[in-house]
Amino acid sequence: MTDTKNTEVPDVDPNELTRSLTEIAGRSQQLVKDFLARQESGQQLSMDDALHMSKLFQDLYARLMADPVQLVQAQMSFWQDYMSLMQNQTLRMMGVESEPVREPAKGDKRFAHEGWEENPFFDFVKQSYLLTADYLHHTVNNVEGLDEKTQRKIDFYTRQFISATSPSNFLATNPEVLERTVETRGQNLLDGLNKLLEDLERGNGTLKIRQTHPEAFEVGKDLAVTPGKVIYQNELMQLIQYEPATEQVARRPLLFVPPWINKYYILDLRPKNSLVKWLVEQGYTVFVISWCNPDAELAEKQFEDYMKEGPLAALDAVEQAIGERDVNIIGYCLGGTLLASTLAWMAERGEGGVNSATFLTTLLDFDSPGELEVFIDEEQLQSLEKQMNERGYLAGNQMASTMSSLRSNDLIWSFFVNNYLKGEDPFPFDLLFWNQDSTNMPARMHAFYLRNMYLENRLKEPGGITLDGIPIDLGKVDVPSYFVSAKEDHIAPWHACYRGSRLLGGRTRFVLGGSGHIAGVINPPEKQKYGYWLNGRNPKDPDAWFNGAKHHEGSWWLDWVSWLQPKRGGEVPARTPGDGNLRPIEDAPGHYVREPSNG
Repeated sequence: MTDTKNTEVPDVDPNELTRSLTEIAGRSQQLVKDFLARQESGQQLSMDDALHMSKLFQDLYARLMADPVQLVQAQMSFWQDYMSLMQNQTLRMMGVESEPVREPAKGDKRFAHEGWEENPFFDFVKQSYLLTADYLHHTVNNVEGLDEKTQRKIDFYTRQFISATSPSNFLATNPEVLERTVETRGQNLLDGLNKLLEDLERGNGTLKIRQTHPEAFEVGKDLAVTPGKVIYQNELMQLIQYEPATEQVARRPLLFVPPWINKYYILDLRPKNSLVKWLVEQGYTVFVISWCNPDAELAEKQFEDYMKEGPLAALDAVEQAIGERDVNIIGYCLGGTLLASTLAWMAERGEGGVNSATFLTTLLDFDSPGELEVFIDEEQLQSLEKQMNERGYLAGNQMASTMSSLRSNDLIWSFFVNNYLKGEDPFPFDLLFWNQDSTNMPARMHAFYLRNMYLENRLKEPGGITLDGIPIDLGKVDVPSYFVSAKEDHIAPWHACYRGSRLLGGRTRFVLGGSGHIAGVINPPEKQKYGYWLNGRNPKDPDAWFNGAKHHEGSWWLDWVSWLQPKRGGEVPARTPGDGNLRPIEDAPGHYVREPSNG
């Protein structure tokens, strides 16, 4: 007996369609009213960013006009390619196969549907777009007379424009969306419009594209479920101590300092992806800082407050909890920058208590910090400081949008097409759920960080930064250090991380993992993915390091625990939260991590 699947699409109920359209119209009208109210009250986005971009492209246009011969040559080359495309498509219409003039890059998911290849019209649209994109890239990247930083900014914004204008982002020029529209008789567009309105409402008038459903997971139920207790808290953080999973544990505990730009549970996603759970099972007592989600009341908190109320307070709490101050400490991204600054501050005061330091995708030298540099110069920073001072903090969704723009095809436009044109819910992915769980940043602290690190690159200079009245010098940090970077990291480029690792005074082991800023770090050994590179020598040039490095299969986690093994400090009976001088406050993950963003 053959199992047949019913592929018929039911007729659309006119009454139901009218009701849905009426509801959508009412919600749209309310959104417009709310938008106009914000405009009248002055609660709108600053025009400074648009003016800044306008100045960049005015400069570009002036440089283009200064060399008309080069511009004409580029245009002639473009038209020659375009005529070849027209000729090929004409031959194809006549049944003659021909090689494409342009093909998408390998792995470009925008044009994966067979319609882009099989249908001559959509194949022509696709190749026309790719030709135009190449022409724009070539023209912008070959303009002479622009300084390097301006060139990078113009290139970035050009790529944003090219990504936004892809034919895959529009109903009329996307064969997959048109096919879906025919199959559902337009229900996908109605569903997509509803999702669009929901996301506008969630963002208070700003489009907040969901990368996974907001209710796909629940922190404490599906994510951040490794058993533990909150044993200490202050205004800025809660400290979690995890339950042991072995009878004996390393005498020296592990203390994580995560970035406050995101929530800590990237370290404790679902159990199969949890670095915390894996380390507990390796016989470590694990502590993790869970930062608060600050509002305007914490506007005056400084970078040094995060040091004193973060890792320094955590070290004191660990000692009270288990009677052990000698720890192996780990900083992730911005948390690693704070960790290095803290260790330098402690070194100036002659304080001990840290046996080793591990830095995960951490920048210490901000000379070439990647594409985030596009958003940071004196003019843009003054504009951002003005916004933060008025509000008291940088809204989490504002930073999240900036981060997503660095990979706009993957983190913006793919979801735009899936959610609003196909009308489908995004896949429930724990990492993307975490990614959209944004956090705010206090105005004073974030301004200090951007100005002193990104803009002026003062951290690498001895005495360049003063914390709590003490000038610090990274060269005086002499504890053994382990640096992990990711080969495809667009937030903390590995070349920059490598240069930063050479600023510390102690013995350093540098490891380069595969993939990007998150997947390159959260890479459980069981998955056997990406691999990593090692080189026993640390030459000055990062490319020289890579050329001499050996590739290893699997996860860097295994190399790291081997490096940590002689630093365990012997074995002691397992410690349970509450055994020491600190009574548990609440179960992990605590309530700080559940605080929503005000942005």
